[in-house]
Amino acid sequence: MSWLFGMNQRPQDFSQFVPPTGAAGGDQGGAGDSGDGRKGGAMDAYRFDSSALERAAKAAKELEKSAFAKEAFDLTRMQEETKQKELMGQAKEMERQIELAKAEGKRIEQEERRKTLQEQSKLDQQKSQYQDQLARKRYEDQLAQQQRMNEENNRRQEESVAKQEAMRKATIEHELEQRHKYEMKRVEAEMEARARTERDNQDLMLEQIRVRAAEDRETTLKSLAEKRETILSSIKTAGAAVGAGVDAFLSEPAKIQAAVAGLVALTAGYYAAKGSLGIAFRFIEARLAKPSLVRETSRISPFETVRHPIQTVKKLQKKPEDVLEGVVLNPNVEGRVRDIAIATKNTKFNKGMYRNILLHGPPGTGKTLFAKKLAMHSGMDYAIMTGGDIALLGKESVGAIHKVFDWAATSRKGLVLFIDEAEGFLRKRHENISEELRMAISAFLYRTGTQTDKFMMVLASNTPEVLDFAVVDRVHEPVEFPLPTMAERERLVRLYFEKYILRPASEGKRRLKVGDFDYSAACSTVAKITEGMSGREITNLALDWQMTTYASLEGVFTEEIMLKRAKAAVEHKKHKVSWRSAHEDKKSVFSAAVIAAVEGAASPLPEKPEAAS
Repeated sequence: MSWLFGMNQRPQDFSQFVPPTGAAGGDQGGAGDSGDGRKGGAMDAYRFDSSALERAAKAAKELEKSAFAKEAFDLTRMQEETKQKELMGQAKEMERQIELAKAEGKRIEQEERRKTLQEQSKLDQQKSQYQDQLARKRYEDQLAQQQRMNEENNRRQEESVAKQEAMRKATIEHELEQRHKYEMKRVEAEMEARARTERDNQDLMLEQIRVRAAEDRETTLKSLAEKRETILSSIKTAGAAVGAGVDAFLSEPAKIQAAVAGLVALTAGYYAAKGSLGIAFRFIEARLAKPSLVRETSRISPFETVRHPIQTVKKLQKKPEDVLEGVVLNPNVEGRVRDIAIATKNTKFNKGMYRNILLHGPPGTGKTLFAKKLAMHSGMDYAIMTGGDIALLGKESVGAIHKVFDWAATSRKGLVLFIDEAEGFLRKRHENISEELRMAISAFLYRTGTQTDKFMMVLASNTPEVLDFAVVDRVHEPVEFPLPTMAERERLVRLYFEKYILRPASEGKRRLKVGDFDYSAACSTVAKITEGMSGREITNLALDWQMTTYASLEGVFTEEIMLKRAKAAVEHKKHKVSWRSAHEDKKSVFSAAVIAAVEGAASPLPEKPEAAS
């Protein structure tokens, strides 16, 4: 009975009471395949076994007789309670697992529902997009159909208007033709009637003409006789009066002497006043008035002060500037022009003799700008004139040249006389040029034959090889201004991009905005594609950017506008190069003889020992 109350630690094996599945329950399991397969196993487990009951009753009797029956019973009860607790824990665990399974099922169901809603929303969105596309397509089709209908209506209206215009024109032409025919018939009828009348009245008209001619002849003869008599009487009266006056004048010698003295004094006064006024006018013109050949000057005159007082004050307040401020040149050229500017400034300070220079190179490379900067840097005045103006003066060119040099010699600060397009009148004299131009060149050579401390001459030419040799001989230093290289073009592009695009956009006063793109990379790209362009052409390109942006709908400067207009400028440059003649296409450099002459004139003479001492 110890196994019944748990006295033994190992459980009793009840497998001997359970018949094998294949023995007793095989047939039943096979028969129960159509139903629940577990039913047959349960029936086998609860099948009555009498021998086991007898053994249990026997074990119970032995347990009652045992001295530890009560402890065994308590232990059995405790084991049963523990087992019930374990079963309850397992049941709770099973309930918790069931709740977790239910929660997981709900979560999965919600997840599936969420996915279903997402798919449904996607389908709804796709459906709405598809409907929107269909509606848009229908709207576009309606617009296209409406446009076609409008075009068709316009075409029909134009055809109708053209037909009406043609009909109106035909009607007007027909009316004009009919009116012309009517007028021609009327004129013919009038001419025929007039001719018939004249033929009928020819005798009467001839008689009238004869009578009228006779009357006119008699009237004319009478008037001529009267006029002749009047003239003769007037001559007789005037002669008598003049004769009486001459007799009275000659009879008194004092009157004769007074008249002669008065005439001499009047003549002398006239010529003296004329000479003095001419000298005074030439003095005023040479010192106060700007010559007509000078197009632009920084020199202040009394007339300009009275006419433009504000501009005069601004000119007086200007300070000396750096000669290379705002000027972008090749490093070698920058070094040479800086040396020239320093030498010119020191020459003015020490009151020395100025040196003449020649700036040559392609158009738009900064020659005029450098001449202005040179004058401002040196504290001198500048005056700009062009050779084309002198060539147009003809016989007056010599006097105009002398006026310019007389005016330049009166400058108190010193004058930089810049002659742009010098080849316009300083060409070689052995070429086929006019006599007036030869005289102008001679006058120019006469006024520039010696060095002076009053003015400095700066010549600029695109084709220096056509200049007269005597003109080149008066140049002390030639400076070539070549086209900008890649580095100079990039500096120019960045300079004018900031001046004409970024600065107006930052001020906010104009209709100009700058889009979001890499300015630095865009400027480098423009510098690469604008090879062969001058500084003036790059300036015009920046102005073209500004104008294109102003003309756009949004007023926004973008990288597309920048590159597009740059490529258009390059194409325009190619067309301009194709227009040049063979002579202009030559390289603008001096010949070997000209360079040798200039270098010989620019080299200093060896000093004598006496002068050195």
